[in-house]
Amino acid sequence: MDAAYSRLAIPASASKPFTDYTRWRLLVSEGGRHTWKYLKTDEECAKWPQTSEDKFWLGMALNHEALAPAKDPLTAARNGYTFYKTLQSHDGHWSGEYGGPMFLLPGLVIGSYVSGMDFKLEERQEMIRYLMNRANPEDGGWGIHVEGHSTVFGTGLNYAALRLLGMDADHPVCTKARATLHKLGGATGIPAWGKFWLSLLNVYDWEGLWPFPPSFQLLPDWVPFHPHKWWIQTRTVYTPMSYLYGVRFTMPENDLILALREELYPENYYSINWPAQRNHVSKADLYAPHSAIFDMANLVLGAYEHCVLPPLRKAAVARAYQLIVFEDENTGYQTLAPVSKMFNLVARVYAEGPESEAFRLHKEKRDDFMWMGGEGMMMCGTNGSQLWDIAFIMQALVETGLAELPENRDSVIKALEWLEDGQILDNPKHYKTSYRHATKGAWGFSTKEQGYTVSDCTAEGLKAVLYLQKDLSFTPKLVSDRRIFDAVDLLLTLQNSNGGFASYEPIRGPRWLELLNPAEVFGNIMIEYCYPECTTSVITALSILRQHYKDYRAADIARTIQGAIGYLHECQQPEGGWIGSWGICFTYATQFALESLSLVGETYETSDSARRACEFLIGKQRADGGWGESYKSCEVGKWIEHADTQVVQTCWAVMALIYAGYPHAEPLERGVALVMSRQLPDGSWPQEAIEGIFNKNCAIAYPNFKFSFPIWMLGKAHIYLNDLGKKKDGFKL
Repeated sequence: MDAAYSRLAIPASASKPFTDYTRWRLLVSEGGRHTWKYLKTDEECAKWPQTSEDKFWLGMALNHEALAPAKDPLTAARNGYTFYKTLQSHDGHWSGEYGGPMFLLPGLVIGSYVSGMDFKLEERQEMIRYLMNRANPEDGGWGIHVEGHSTVFGTGLNYAALRLLGMDADHPVCTKARATLHKLGGATGIPAWGKFWLSLLNVYDWEGLWPFPPSFQLLPDWVPFHPHKWWIQTRTVYTPMSYLYGVRFTMPENDLILALREELYPENYYSINWPAQRNHVSKADLYAPHSAIFDMANLVLGAYEHCVLPPLRKAAVARAYQLIVFEDENTGYQTLAPVSKMFNLVARVYAEGPESEAFRLHKEKRDDFMWMGGEGMMMCGTNGSQLWDIAFIMQALVETGLAELPENRDSVIKALEWLEDGQILDNPKHYKTSYRHATKGAWGFSTKEQGYTVSDCTAEGLKAVLYLQKDLSFTPKLVSDRRIFDAVDLLLTLQNSNGGFASYEPIRGPRWLELLNPAEVFGNIMIEYCYPECTTSVITALSILRQHYKDYRAADIARTIQGAIGYLHECQQPEGGWIGSWGICFTYATQFALESLSLVGETYETSDSARRACEFLIGKQRADGGWGESYKSCEVGKWIEHADTQVVQTCWAVMALIYAGYPHAEPLERGVALVMSRQLPDGSWPQEAIEGIFNKNCAIAYPNFKFSFPIWMLGKAHIYLNDLGKKKDGFKL
């Protein structure tokens, strides 16, 4: 352990790489797995040359030749794809980071450290560099995500991670971060997930946490607060947490842990009244305060912890561990997401040891979450966004006509092959026994191996396959009718009683379960919720499906679409837009909504709902022709302007207006001109700001969006503006 996490000599500045970037390679393997490898010798580098894909994600110069300047939107879109297809992986999909949250990398480091799982030296160096580059330039702390203010959650965990990775306490970065942490009150005020990680590390006392009892796993399934009724993201995290709490896992003391006990707190660690810290959360962190009911329940659970019967605790711990194993085996040891991944990893190593098969498999799949970028190595929010990215760019190519161009056909066929291979063909290994929803026919957010149904990903994957197999003249029919129908059958099981669609499964628990939310930094996480984006994706997929398969479950599909449209009308905001929960925010959700409304005949001309949405967007257009919305819109539920105009959000807004049949060309032309003006000579667009969101207050990056949506919007705008007849010779910049 000492050698694996030895002290490192770290430069004061992270502006230059700590490793030789010419030696990094992205290995794309079975099913779209992404793992970064560092080559040690010149011979290895010669045998495995860097690709444009490698260099792009490492932030290295590609030196592509400048393309002929675009004089119209379609040429700009064509130039965009000329560049973008150079980043396509050999198996047909597009790789990419899925970063943004700043509480993930500390979990990776702490979980690995307490489990005795090492990192390569180069990985440690670049993780340190990433944290240095992402520190708040003003106070040296870290927030919950890359655009957030400094918090105890972000600063406390990332400080600990830097120290574990090998940075000395007197390094200027640690000195500055430690001062900010102490100014915020120290780590006693870290939120619940932070308290838990620090307790595993043995630098926070278990008595400072409210209970995470595994006994809930023994409740009868019909109990309304049984964990299987919680949102899947919450219950997959809670299950290993309850196991580790039940066994009171604690890292043995060593010199570094003793040092961290001194560094994380302005007061003497051994004088802290730990039970008094259970409800202590820094004001800088608190987003979702405890309810009075939650606090009362914790008093009861706290008393229960002092008198729990050993046989009952043993049975509860065993049941929690069984569910952990089921989750690992259902997902090829990927698990649903990185937080549950690392908690599961710690639990499996504690139970089975470092020589076990579980240790080997968890270490192997841990690499899938580690992403190298221009600023260093991060931990991603999943093992990738493979399906999500390929589905959108393929739809873009078909809707714009670019897919039919001879130079793009090989690229399109490779993408279809990946989509065919990426569909989940069976239900999980532990289906009913792990409380999973069906997966047969689904596409997940990332890979087939990860193995989770997501409603909008299944819908967008289905839509892409239908476009590629039904609307193009040259593609093979790789996905059979039966498999297409499997996807439809699955989508029809996901609708809720109000007509809307949630993310992973139908809503299982009552709304009052939110009163038991323990997270403090996330709101609305205890149960599933319906989302406009998920609902609209299903509407569009089913609407396109019935254009080609008019007789397949026609009545069920019609009823489902009718219910979903009803939900969409109900959740439209009075100002005219829709609130997004997975992208930022009104521009994102409104684009999806107007696409789906158009497919059932609701446009600017025919629908008050569509007209109000268009006028809402027009009212947000800026003087430069674009749109720019902050992630804070998701936090507060109303439009908050970003400091800068954003290309991706401008594309969403213009596409929304096009879908709705907005009759006035001038606002569209101005949006198109803005996006074209920001295109680089090689056909690409620069990264401007974060595009995605998680749980309404944690920003997440979708860097591939800066290609798929500009290409999509520009191609559609070219067609639409010509059809409007406003320009006799077509739109010209």
